[in-house]
Amino acid sequence: MNARALTVNDLNEGWTLTHTGGDAPDGVAGVTIPAEVPGTNHTALLAAGLIPDPYLSDNEARLQWMWRTSWRYALTFAATPAGPGERVDLVFDGLDTVATVTLNGTELGQTFNMHRSYRFDVREALAPGANELTVDFRSALEYALGREAVIGDRPRPQPSAELRAEAARRGLIDGDPEEILQGGRVYPHPFNAIRKMACSFGWDWGPDLQTAGIWKGVRLERWRIARFAAVRPLVTVEGATGVATVHVDVERSGAPEADEPLRVIAHVGGVSAEASIAPGETTAVVRLEVPDAQLWWPVGHGEQHLYGLTVELHTEDEQLDTYERRIGFRTVTVDQTDGRFTFVVNGREIFVKGANWIPDDHLLTRITRERLERRIDQAVGAHINLLRIWGGGIYETGDFYDVCDERGVMVWQDFLLACAAYSEDEVLWAEIEAEARENVTRLTPHASLVLYNGSNENVWGWHDWGWREAAEHTGLADWGLRYYEELFPAVLAELDPTRVYTPSSPFSAFPYRDDVHPNSPDQGTVHEWDVWNRKDYAHYRDYVPRFCSEFGFQGPATWATMKRALPPEAFDQDSPIWLLHQKAEDGNGKLNRGFAPHLPGTDDFEMWHWITSLNQARAIRYGIEHYRSWWPRCAGAIVWQLNDCWPVTSWAAIDGDERLKPLYFALRAAYEPRLLTFQPRGAGGGVDPEGDVALVAVNDTDEQWSETLTFTRLTLDGTELAVATAHLLVEPRSALTLEVPAHVRTPDDATAEVLVADAGYPGDGDHVRGLWTFAEDKELAYETEPFTASAAATEDGHEVTVRASGFVRDLTLLVDKVDPDAVVDTGLVTLLPGETHVFRVRGAHSVEENRFTERGTLVSVNAIGLGAFA
Repeated sequence: MNARALTVNDLNEGWTLTHTGGDAPDGVAGVTIPAEVPGTNHTALLAAGLIPDPYLSDNEARLQWMWRTSWRYALTFAATPAGPGERVDLVFDGLDTVATVTLNGTELGQTFNMHRSYRFDVREALAPGANELTVDFRSALEYALGREAVIGDRPRPQPSAELRAEAARRGLIDGDPEEILQGGRVYPHPFNAIRKMACSFGWDWGPDLQTAGIWKGVRLERWRIARFAAVRPLVTVEGATGVATVHVDVERSGAPEADEPLRVIAHVGGVSAEASIAPGETTAVVRLEVPDAQLWWPVGHGEQHLYGLTVELHTEDEQLDTYERRIGFRTVTVDQTDGRFTFVVNGREIFVKGANWIPDDHLLTRITRERLERRIDQAVGAHINLLRIWGGGIYETGDFYDVCDERGVMVWQDFLLACAAYSEDEVLWAEIEAEARENVTRLTPHASLVLYNGSNENVWGWHDWGWREAAEHTGLADWGLRYYEELFPAVLAELDPTRVYTPSSPFSAFPYRDDVHPNSPDQGTVHEWDVWNRKDYAHYRDYVPRFCSEFGFQGPATWATMKRALPPEAFDQDSPIWLLHQKAEDGNGKLNRGFAPHLPGTDDFEMWHWITSLNQARAIRYGIEHYRSWWPRCAGAIVWQLNDCWPVTSWAAIDGDERLKPLYFALRAAYEPRLLTFQPRGAGGGVDPEGDVALVAVNDTDEQWSETLTFTRLTLDGTELAVATAHLLVEPRSALTLEVPAHVRTPDDATAEVLVADAGYPGDGDHVRGLWTFAEDKELAYETEPFTASAAATEDGHEVTVRASGFVRDLTLLVDKVDPDAVVDTGLVTLLPGETHVFRVRGAHSVEENRFTERGTLVSVNAIGLGAFA
């Protein structure tokens, strides 16, 4: 039997990029430079030194000229013409976005969608010897504006007139403030009229860099007779048997000899099966049954068993094509009984400890598998078991889903429609359907993928944000509902009925009903944005959602990240350059109002940076612990957001330089498998933010939690005022609410006392502690530095030992201030008088040890009382 007949010639090397139109600076206009593929115009110009780094200083604003430019990618490659009966296809896995592809002067086609691939039959266009391939990109903005003129201007978020005027006054923009609002503030462009990554046009955490280029690989494929057009392994479990039903679509070459019988042979887990494709037919189904299959489990619930799947396409005497992937056997449903929204994997109810995911770099081609591994490992390190791929980004690369498969991180995949009304005209519909069909097919093997979601906030927007009224005014009645209720369900029913589908996030009723609010806490999913936008984070406790798929609070990027990105004069919260890296509307105002009820203010910028970072962490931990305390009524929390794509003040836990913000350590603490959290409860255990404090013990493990529980009320200097003990017994995967004895929960002096609960004993490996203060931090009588600290070098870095003489809250070692490459193992540590903690630092080998214990580096809530670090 011959080896596979399909051969691949990589065409990623040797490209050039030429500026072909639109105003450009001297040195760029008309220039031709080498261009890496995959890549974009931005990455090529950066590599050539022709543009400044758009992530630094105010360079983003200085690169607005690129929005209205056109570019040519060109490649000369050697090839031989197609042989008898041979097909030769030119395949682009991704083009960003509006492009014309030409080979040897023959136009092969035009493209309008970065979320899909393109395949061109080049048998007639291919020449012997040298071949000239060009890809001409026109301005995506101009195309989107043109399409909007045809289909109509549909609602999307708009900056206020006041902020547009402010941006113009501050000099944050070039040109018309109606066209672009930098430094705040977002969404002027019609991202909903083009199939390009929505956040390419800027978002409330991201830059406005409208890239163009060959953003995925290019190749020539030569094949005979037939090839796999699509392979869809649909996986489930029946009893103890793992079942993979492999659906195959083939494309025949069109040659006379291509219309012959074919065989599809599939192998997995030591089991093989095959099916025949009769002459003239193009589909087959192969069912594989693996006895006693080992299951794939989400992280924290079991192992991630993966099986290699191989599918082969044969004639009677020749292998034509091969498909190889890994699959995992598991079942996934969402229990939506009586308003619930609870993931059930392999029959087990799962509390989702999640985070929202945005593209990890705005310049997408710089994201490597190694970078994704680091980020997803950081997520697992914070006990995250689900990442939601947000609908304003991209369908991620195969590497992303592969790593999630391996790590046991569930994936919630939005279809890519976000925060806007979308036309249902036939042009946009065709593109959205094509990308949905391609990506649903591509992603079928991945065990980690558990849910598809039709849109981000679009149903909510129609219901609450004035879109309906705008449609009545403009007469543009279509707004995207048919995508969510017709197209996507139909695509999934045909191609992958094994996945859960929801029409939008948030959602409460499917189909949509006017009389059911799409953001109802009593059914489906909610987005909680009143906190951050309008309310103090204490209002997380006002209600209990069934599942919260977005909530967040801002904080700045780490000090080292901002120092790398911004000049010294920008370190002022009102500076134009700082505001260029703060995209949220009234972002700094919300930061300041957000910490004011809890923490004292300051005029010192470095202290302000710490206060706002700390308050971000506090807010999210507060929300997560509230949601977890109500399991199983509340079955999940997906914080906005895990990651950043550039240096910015945002909702992320990991900043654009991959550094951990204090929020990361709050996430890790709040998502611990075993949690003690003090929560107010009303009479009968109901929701009451002003109720008596109770203790909730959450046990998200498979083992019963049995421990000695000690309640202690003590002064900030360590004097015990009241003690009570009990036996803690919490069943696996459950939450238990316990009454706190009245004499312990009632303070004598709210400003000088704290309440702690200890399961086990401090110093034991399985010790868990909960903490409650009777007053806000700004009202507590903290000592400013009630500890001693020392540092010592170790083989891989340093250890910093802190010994508390008084109550120290949220002690954090900001190691990036010592060495930008250093990493610390933990943060936000609270110590009682007499307790000791050791921070372990990797890196920073040549640093003087006293640097780790300086004010401004070793910080806490107590330190805010100093007013300034200097």
